[in-house]
Amino acid sequence: MTKLGNSATKKHRSNKGWMQEHVNDHYVQKANAEGWRSRAVFKLSEIDEKDKLLKPGMTVVDLGAAPGSWCQYVSKHVQPGGRVIALDLLEMDPIRGVDFIQGDFREDKVLLELEKLLAGRPVDLVLSDMAPNISGIASADQARAVHLAELALEFSALHLKIGGDLLIKVFQGSGFTELRDAVRPLFQSIQMRKPAASRDRSPEVFLLARNKRQET
Repeated sequence: MTKLGNSATKKHRSNKGWMQEHVNDHYVQKANAEGWRSRAVFKLSEIDEKDKLLKPGMTVVDLGAAPGSWCQYVSKHVQPGGRVIALDLLEMDPIRGVDFIQGDFREDKVLLELEKLLAGRPVDLVLSDMAPNISGIASADQARAVHLAELALEFSALHLKIGGDLLIKVFQGSGFTELRDAVRPLFQSIQMRKPAASRDRSPEVFLLARNKRQET
């Protein structure tokens, strides 16, 4: 089964070239120095600074949240009065101000737990930095990545409030245009973002869908 964790992509730890690049990576070093759990935080922070996603009092759901750097960032920007709920198949160490649910958000018991935590509060923003386990077969990996993005979109269609926003990681390639076309009618606007912390060779981009439409 496709993993739903944002850290699910497996790297071959014996690959000395990859390890050397990772250790020397500017954003890895910066994350370590500033106490963030991963370099991915700088992707979110750049988008937030540009597009003003986060405000005090917001309720935010982070899909595929582990190891939690996005939650660290969000929790600091939605206070006072905000709420952050994180979901992942993987374990995640606690973060102050973040409620964590371990499980598959497609399952009824997980959704019931989410609804209990929300306690009637509407969801202002859904985040998804999910990525699949990499098999090395490009067509299969792309299909899994698109599927995860589709799951995040389905979740948002059900749980995001009217006027709410969605930020979702996608990979350019087969199925990308179809996914973007599926997002477009549900929101007033859609933009594509490629933060500086996204490696140049990576096909990842982020779709920012704003102002969810009223169902007709």
